[in-house]
Amino acid sequence: IEACRNVTLNRFIYALGIRHIGEATAKLLARHYQTLAAWRTAMLAAQNDTSDAWQELTTIDQIGPLVATDLAGFFREKHNQKVIEDLEREMQIGDYRPSTNSESPLSGKVIVFTGTLEKMGRAEAKAKAEELGANVSSSISAKTDYLVVGADAGSKATKAKELGVKVLSEDEWLAML
Repeated sequence: IEACRNVTLNRFIYALGIRHIGEATAKLLARHYQTLAAWRTAMLAAQNDTSDAWQELTTIDQIGPLVATDLAGFFREKHNQKVIEDLEREMQIGDYRPSTNSESPLSGKVIVFTGTLEKMGRAEAKAKAEELGANVSSSISAKTDYLVVGADAGSKATKAKELGVKVLSEDEWLAML
């Protein structure tokens, strides 16, 4: 029992059993919010789709309205909030530690992929970006550093140009790696 008192944030989020939150989604949430306090604060603030916290939540790669609704619903229930508080008193929940690859030109950068990548699958490209310390998102915002465009890129490319986000071709992306 004592050995199980120390868990990482992503494992803690996953263990709560929130609908639609599997291991991969829990890791995405932990990577984005990094601490239990930051995650809890954001989830309590994300109670409707007009809040800034909701908008931020749905910009996380692979987190859409369905997952956001389930998270907000979980945090609306007072007994769930109490469970988290009780667990926090009994456990050591470690902060998420992002990649320490500070040598990489992608370290700390926000990257979005759009279109069909021909030389590298999208999942592989996202994993490589994360390995190099980047944060991968699914939507363009003013915080986005790079948009990597493949074939049939759509509205994300237009929005990136409007926001002044640097647009990279797949070849330029591979050259950065």
